Amino acid sequence: MRAYGRRKVLALAAGVLAAATACTGNAPAEPSKAAATSSASASPSPSVPMTAVTQAEATEEFSKFTATDDTLRAPSEFQGRLDMELKDVVTGGQLPLTAAAFLSHDFAPPRYRWGTPKLFVPRFAPTEQAPWFSALVTRDGSPTLLTFAKSADRWRLSSAAELLPRQEVPEIQLDSDGYATAVAPDDKSVTISPQFMGPVHASVAETGSAGVTAGLLAAGPYTTDVAEQIAGLREKSKNDGFSYDSIFSADNYPVYALRTKDGGALIQYSLTRTTSTTTKTAEDDYIPVPEQAQWAITTPVLRRSLKLIETHQYATVVPPLKAPAAADVIAHDGALTRASGQ
Repeated sequence: MRAYGRRKVLALAAGVLAAATACTGNAPAEPSKAAATSSASASPSPSVPMTAVTQAEATEEFSKFTATDDTLRAPSEFQGRLDMELKDVVTGGQLPLTAAAFLSHDFAPPRYRWGTPKLFVPRFAPTEQAPWFSALVTRDGSPTLLTFAKSADRWRLSSAAELLPRQEVPEIQLDSDGYATAVAPDDKSVTISPQFMGPVHASVAETGSAGVTAGLLAAGPYTTDVAEQIAGLREKSKNDGFSYDSIFSADNYPVYALRTKDGGALIQYSLTRTTSTTTKTAEDDYIPVPEQAQWAITTPVLRRSLKLIETHQYATVVPPLKAPAAADVIAHDGALTRASGQ
């Protein structure tokens, strides 16, 4: 989160908390730009939907992706052209995650079994240059929320997060034709605007219940528990003669948000976690390379430093400002995507 800037975090937290505490039952929530655009226009005929992507097109693109993904995951010789091939299929946080899956499995990662998707297709203006849609589908038997984004006339998978145990996707607001509503990045009718979701989560994952953003996200394995883990490992490493730190950053990954029926938002986003361990004492000290990083580092131990970079993707349910409460992380997927050291 330090990559985002502590002053910005403080200002962000102050603004978000002030908005949440200022909300009263009599104050109407400010509608999002996307919602305003949707409601301002009359519902078009289902036969000629005025939208940049139709439900039929989304269904076709999902089928194309699963077929292509299965073909790519078959044993092949990808060395030298992996990056080029994957950029035609995935984008955003899915690009480093998928590349790491190939590299860590000798270019033959596990192949998925897909179920029938339930699509959430936002109604965008026909002139929209970067439309997207989401799909809830079983992947190897696990309910998974996917989001596909279009750029340069090509659809790519941008986000994928498996629902956590006992979690469900909230009811999405649909219009009379079954189209969803995208929530604008700066929407102020929810307790955390989509553009601030990543920085807020990063801050909670680093500082837990003691930080300035405490209370904005519910406690759990991907929020406060991570902060406790980092604090414990930092202290242990110090006692063992090492320097340890682990920070989260939102980087420039895309954020996608759907309006929920209660006026809140389902927000999908990615974070990068960078963990660094450095020796501080004699040459006899060494840093063991963890098992999950051995595909990227060939030696079992390092003498000076170890850097691990992970990419994580989440889906979080954010309440409407008219009913403020802690946001819940309902889905996650992530993995080590880079490792280096000396």
